[in-house]
Amino acid sequence: MSVNNSERIEKALEFANRHAEFSNLHVSWMIDQMVRALTGCPLDIEEGHNWAGEPGTYVSQGESPEYRQFVKSALKRAEQVTPEPYWDVGVKP
Repeated sequence: MSVNNSERIEKALEFANRHAEFSNLHVSWMIDQMVRALTGCPLDIEEGHNWAGEPGTYVSQGESPEYRQFVKSALKRAEQVTPEPYWDVGVKP
């Protein structure tokens, strides 16, 4: 399924709005999710449990070729700053 740019932006802003209150522990996850939204990653539906053990259905994002290229470019830029660059996907809340 192809996603147009306005849908990508809307999805990224939705993540920012929904998760803006997270602690620093989850900020990297939120940034990664926004990058995934902006690069057209597909949505994945998962069954799981929240921190209290309650079952639920959760939506996450997979990877698109554009996302993988973005991360590859980010790692290449990071090599100029640190000998061990990484892309932090963060901790899902």
